[in-house]
Amino acid sequence: LGGVFSPESVLLQRQRIENCRAQHGHCFWLVERKADGGHLAGEPLGFCGIKRADAPDSSVPGQFEIGWRLREDAWGQGYAREAAEASLNAAFGIFGAQELVALTVVENTASWGLMKRLGMRRREDLDYVDTRLDAPFRDTIVYSIDRAEWKAAGLLNG
Repeated sequence: LGGVFSPESVLLQRQRIENCRAQHGHCFWLVERKADGGHLAGEPLGFCGIKRADAPDSSVPGQFEIGWRLREDAWGQGYAREAAEASLNAAFGIFGAQELVALTVVENTASWGLMKRLGMRRREDLDYVDTRLDAPFRDTIVYSIDRAEWKAAGLLNG
């Protein structure tokens, strides 16, 4: 969805992640295949992790947000789910989150499908328009999950 990022877009994304990490102590983490040897012995597959929601038009500013983006050749292999489960455990078990949101667009069916499989609930009351982006990326839909729901699903470690 959205195609390959330009080098300039990659640099801007990296700067946003580094600023997020400096401000909050955590952000998105690189995702790699264990079979490649770990610690970036192979090429990164993408990223996944938690940050604080920070879009200017956001209906959930400052809330814990989980997000992911993987290379197309890594889609459908379970990497996003594995990384998202680890990220949710970190959010609830290490960083003390009580609730997390996930943001996407209607067209990104794979992403909101994973949100549902993780036990997240659709929150139409929190949808918003991100005026920084053009259609179809500006119409943001929101899912959420709280600590009790994650624990009830038997997935909370710690």
